[in-house]
Amino acid sequence: MAISQAARLATMLMLLPLLLISCGIGSILCSSMTTVHDNSTDMISLLDFKRAITNDSRQALTSWHTSVPLCSWEGVHCSSGRVTKLYLRQRGLFGRISSSLGNLTFLRTLDLSKNGFTGELPPLNRLHRLEYLDLGKNSLRGTIPDTLTNCSKLRSLDLSANLLMGEIPLGIGRLSNLRKVWLSSNNITGTIPPSLRNNSQLEDVVLTDNRFMGIIPDEMGSFPSLVYLGLAGNMLSGGIPETLYKYNQSSLQYLYLYSNMLGKTLPSNFGDTFPDLEHLCLDNNNFEGHLPASLGNISGLRLLNVSSNNFIGQVPGSFGNLVQLEYLILQRNNFWGFLPIELGGLKQLTHLDMSDNNLRGGVP
Repeated sequence: MAISQAARLATMLMLLPLLLISCGIGSILCSSMTTVHDNSTDMISLLDFKRAITNDSRQALTSWHTSVPLCSWEGVHCSSGRVTKLYLRQRGLFGRISSSLGNLTFLRTLDLSKNGFTGELPPLNRLHRLEYLDLGKNSLRGTIPDTLTNCSKLRSLDLSANLLMGEIPLGIGRLSNLRKVWLSSNNITGTIPPSLRNNSQLEDVVLTDNRFMGIIPDEMGSFPSLVYLGLAGNMLSGGIPETLYKYNQSSLQYLYLYSNMLGKTLPSNFGDTFPDLEHLCLDNNNFEGHLPASLGNISGLRLLNVSSNNFIGQVPGSFGNLVQLEYLILQRNNFWGFLPIELGGLKQLTHLDMSDNNLRGGVP
């Protein structure tokens, strides 16, 4: 009896390596088949994208065929065999953007900017890993689909310099990881959605040269990391929201509000809350009253343009503290009196325009 059990045990020990090898081969085979299947899904999606290209003037997609490994295609970057980045910036491509790109579910970066793409934005709502989307400087039409806000990991959104219309989707507030939103130079209408307040990590908000109306929402002052705020070239009215200057905007460097219908006076402490501001452009609006002397406290200011408003009074002598100032544009207002002698100490100043005011005397 003991001999029989020992014989069976010996047989099992002899078969065990074969079983392990068999299982290993099966595992490898299954893994390999899965990878091939996944790659072929990405390949099919990209070949569909290629078929929608009507003009590849620079032959950017000549490597895009089945005899070349997918991850060696021009502009295609992979990780673990899956397409994670499609970078075809400024490749001279024309045509429509195929909806098949919405099947590249491992995609993290999509950059098709500076080409000649037309048509509407494709549905990309399945790209839950997408972090960077740049379709700027094309000829895309239609509206921004609300489904785009399903890309919950999106950090940077650039749709600037297209022909987009309609309103910003209210669901943009769901993109809690968003840091940069560039929608400038389109035909976007409506108001600036207050739901942006949910995007607390925003660094760049650039909505310049559209058709936004209404007021600048108070929420624009609720972004602690805001560096660039561009709302110029719209039809915004009212004043600058108190939230934008009431609290210390220590990160803000560029504030562009020119060419709107903004008005009211600037508060006396306006310059005390922007310690790192470099560009301040309020020109072509309806601001009135005196320029606050506190503007002279923005020590790093390089560009100050308040032309074509209704400012009155004397030019503040505190402007002499702006030792980094290169551009001082105050033309077409109602300033009077003599220019402060302190302006003579601005060694970096290269452009000074005081024309169309009621000033007396010369430049110090």
